[in-house]
Order: sequence, then structure tokens, then C-alpha cells
Amino acid sequence: MNHALISLLVLISIILIIALTTRFRVHAFMALFIVSLLLAAVTLPPDSIIKAMKEGFGSTMASIGFLIIFGAMIGVILDRTGGTLSIAGYILSKTGEKRSPVALGITGFITGLPIFCDSGFIVLSGLAKSLSRKSAVSMPFMATVLATSLYSVHCLIPPHPGALAASGMVDANIGYLIVAGILFAIPGAVSAWLWSAWASRKFKASSPSPDIREADNLPQRLPHVLLSILPIAVPLLLITAKSLTGLFDPDGKSIITKIFELPGEPVIALFIGVLFSLVLLKNLSIAGMNSVFADAILKAGPILIITAAGGMFGMVIRSTGIGEILGEQLAGSGIGLVIPFMVAVIMKTAQGSSTVAIITAASIVAPMLGMLGLGSEWGRVLAMLSMGAGSMIASHANDSYFWVVTNFSDIKVGETLRVYTTSTIVMGTVVFACVWLVSLFVL
Repeated sequence: MNHALISLLVLISIILIIALTTRFRVHAFMALFIVSLLLAAVTLPPDSIIKAMKEGFGSTMASIGFLIIFGAMIGVILDRTGGTLSIAGYILSKTGEKRSPVALGITGFITGLPIFCDSGFIVLSGLAKSLSRKSAVSMPFMATVLATSLYSVHCLIPPHPGALAASGMVDANIGYLIVAGILFAIPGAVSAWLWSAWASRKFKASSPSPDIREADNLPQRLPHVLLSILPIAVPLLLITAKSLTGLFDPDGKSIITKIFELPGEPVIALFIGVLFSLVLLKNLSIAGMNSVFADAILKAGPILIITAAGGMFGMVIRSTGIGEILGEQLAGSGIGLVIPFMVAVIMKTAQGSSTVAIITAASIVAPMLGMLGLGSEWGRVLAMLSMGAGSMIASHANDSYFWVVTNFSDIKVGETLRVYTTSTIVMGTVVFACVWLVSLFVL
């Protein structure tokens, strides 16, 4: 099929999903399924249509299914026992209610350094809701602050898989990349915070809830903040420990690496978090725990289905080959750091995965770095950061993280598109602008 026609069909499919979910109020799963089926039917061989849809749905479910379920369990327990309210009250006592988004953004940024953005958001989404209620800040704003602070480091810094794999492809210095990535992620996160504050200004703020315990059937005596934070902190620390040991001991031969190998896996770490959260329950009977588990599974079910459907749509787009087609065409124009940035932008926007976007971009531009004037050690690092910035733009309907943010925040698709998606565009653009400015002095 003609490359231009494939590009047009992919663009139409993205617009159609946005229109179906926002203008016509079609359920997100049905919109994703119908558009995925139509796009696959007109672009793929008949015997590949269902295969691509199943692969996308199943691989997404396999990668984050357990994370969503265990994350939902932690969230339900913290909400039911008042744990999130206890944490929210503690943070607000230190920062003041007017600074609660700043506090949440800093928490997300630090949390995102070692762990995947979806894992961090799932664990911290309940905290975002409590802070939103306590400080009368709209949930689209709070959700976007958390999502983008996690996302800013996810796209730029090893040991996140995209950045780690791509740095090997372009032979970038990982130590330089980590330090520079953190420094460039800061203006990215700040710009997303400022933009989301402006973009969400018309959304109704949550009402302050001094009597929220009565409204939500919470106990009059809230659990201690230390006990409340353990279900969040322990999984994050375990995942961090495994990431750090893997970074400094890539062969995995040390005893410390072996100790954290299993408990540092995100699935096991979140399961351990569930066990710590059970301490908060007043009723530790089998019936009491089963009640919590059932509520969490009911909550996780729709999120699992919609998120996996987003992965299905992304796989169908990937199967059309549009990302490779456009990326290779752009790679021939030869204009320095703009090339790795734009290849990653096209890959990300076309197929949804930041990890796939940065790895594919790296494979395309790696042979060209010398011709682009990026063959030096710092040139390779800046090329990596340019690809990381491009892989942020734009998180929308074909990105599973988009659906995690939408569903775990209980906000509408239109609100996520207006605030979160536009924030990822601003964030990626600002990070690339900073990288380009620095390149004027170091290249």
C-alpha cells in the first residue's frame, strides 16, 4: 500500500478514536476495538488482522496486568482505611495546601527515577486523589502533575528500558546520561506543571473536605502516617534497589543483586506492598480481606480492559509500518539534533510506546551520528536526550499510560487529552529546546 495512504489512514484512525470518545461518548474500549479493527482491515493482510489485535491486547495485559491489580488493592485499602488521607494530611502540614501540587510533583519525580511511570502512577494515584480533595485542586491538574513528573524521568534516564537500550545502540556514556537526564528532566517537569495549571484552570476544583471521613465512611481515627506510607514506600524501595544493583552489577553476580532479584521485580514488589497494606485493616479475617480484594478486582477490571485495548490499537498501528516509513524518510534530511528528536516524535505519536519510539529512533540514527556532527561523547549523550524528549510527544489514545492516567484518576478522556496530552507536548518541546541550547556550547 502507498506510504502516503498508510500515513493518512493512521492519522484518521487517531482522530476517529478521539472523536468517538469525546464527541460521541462511545465507551473507550468499543472505540478502540472498532477503530483498531477497521485500521487493521484496510492496512494488514487478512491473516494478520486478528493476530495483531490479540498480540497487542495480550502483551499489554501481560506487561501491566498484575501491576494494575495489586496497585488497585493497595489503593482500595489505603482509601478504605483512611491511609491516603493520613499521608495527604501530613504532606499538607509540611507544604501548605496551596503547594500540594508541588509536593506531589516532587514525589513523582523522585519516585520515577528508578521505576516505570505506570507503576509509580498506579501506586500514587490514590494519594493524588486525597490531595485533590484536601486542597481543593482539580483532579485533571493533580493527575497531570503526577503523570508528567513520573514521565519526565521515564523517557530520559537509565535504568528505564528505552533509554538503557538506546544508549547501548548509540554507545552513549550512561553515567553522563543519568546526570544530564536528571538535569534536563527538571525543566521538562516544571514546564508541564505550569502548562497543566493553565490548561486545567476552567475545570471545577474539588471541594475542600474537612469532614471527608464521615462522607467516605472512613474511621474517625486515621492510621499513623508511617504505617500508611509503607505500602507505597516498600515497593518503590525494592524496585529502586534492584534497579541500582543491576546498574552497578550488570552481570548479576553479586550477592546483593541476587537478594533483590525477585523482590525487586515490580509485580512482587507491589504484592509485598499489598501485604504491608493489610496491616491497616481493622478486620484481618478472611472475609474482611476478601471484601477488599473483591472491590479492588472490580475496580481494576475496566482499567485492565481499556488499557489493554490501547495496547491493541498501538500494535495495529505498529504493524502498518508507519513509524519506520516516516522515520526513515525523515532521517535522510540531515539537520543535527532535530533528526533524532523528530524520528522519536513520529515513532511515539504513531505507535504509542515511548520505549519502542526511542529504541527505534536509536537504531535509525545510530549509523548517522558522525554525519550529523554527533559522533563525540557528548554528541551521543545529547542525541540520546533528544530522542528521549521526542519520545514524550505526544501521549494520547494509543499509549497505555494515557489510559492508566485517565482511569486511575477517574477523569474523562477529553480532560486527559486537554491537560495531560498537551502537557507531554510542552514537556518534550521544552526538554529538546534545553538540549539544543546546551549543544551550542558543548559541541
